Amino acid sequence: MTLTKRRPVTVNTLRDMKAKGDRITMLTCYDATFARLLDDAGVDAILVGDSLGMVMKGEEDTLNVTIDEIAYHTKAVARGLRAQGAARIHLVGDMPFMSYQVSAEEALHNAAQLLRAGANAVKLEGGVSVAPTVKRLVDAGIPVMGHVGLTPQSVHAMGGFKVQGKGEEGRKRVIDDALALQEAGAYAVVLEGLPKDLATELTQLLDIPTIGIGAGNQCDGQVLVLYDLLGLNPSFKPKFVKHFANGADIVVDACKAYVDEVKEQSFPGLEHSFGVKKLQAVPAEENATPYGSVAVAQ
Repeated sequence: MTLTKRRPVTVNTLRDMKAKGDRITMLTCYDATFARLLDDAGVDAILVGDSLGMVMKGEEDTLNVTIDEIAYHTKAVARGLRAQGAARIHLVGDMPFMSYQVSAEEALHNAAQLLRAGANAVKLEGGVSVAPTVKRLVDAGIPVMGHVGLTPQSVHAMGGFKVQGKGEEGRKRVIDDALALQEAGAYAVVLEGLPKDLATELTQLLDIPTIGIGAGNQCDGQVLVLYDLLGLNPSFKPKFVKHFANGADIVVDACKAYVDEVKEQSFPGLEHSFGVKKLQAVPAEENATPYGSVAVAQ
């Protein structure tokens, strides 16, 4: 499929989209093949998320992901986008656990690694407590996307993956976090695991775009883990996830078909074999086999 090449999606593009009410679409992605497909689909932004720890490495949470792993996958995604002829999609590299919490200077070093790998920006979790670090990165010319509400890197402190922003104290904490990120210079903020009315309030309150996941449909944009969208793990379907495809069935059915054809020796056929100059179909009655008619080389 050939699509008309679109202009690159930048930090300014995302701000303009909020102003115009044009919803932002973001998906996670970890490799070149899917990056090219997401570009063809017209997705606005890719997050090379630390979710790779769960969907690719099989971990129970995101805490074991390293900055080197994020950089590796960011390079792969960036190559895939360049292969399309132009890197149109806005590419964000996730700052994993303990890559920015120790000091602002260490955060600066790690964020620079992701930009060198091909990211246009970085994302980090937290609000008031990380605002000084966000400001340090922004002052150094590194665009920062924030992330408040349910922050997976704090899963143990939160007592699990639980909706945040409940009650007056919880709402105030999330609002203070989002405002602190905006004041520090973040160009956008992910709102995860929040009541819909709170996410709506934040979207109206903030000048920067909000990108929701489990935060209702009034955010300026939405993000999902690609593997969840594709339904590659049918047993994982929390309330905020929609399976837009039965990906697991597609993969299993295709692999079963492959297994069957290899077992019965119908794959590879002559059309998949080298050294065959020309194929000519032979009538079934002249070339009957237990597996049906075949073509022969001339």
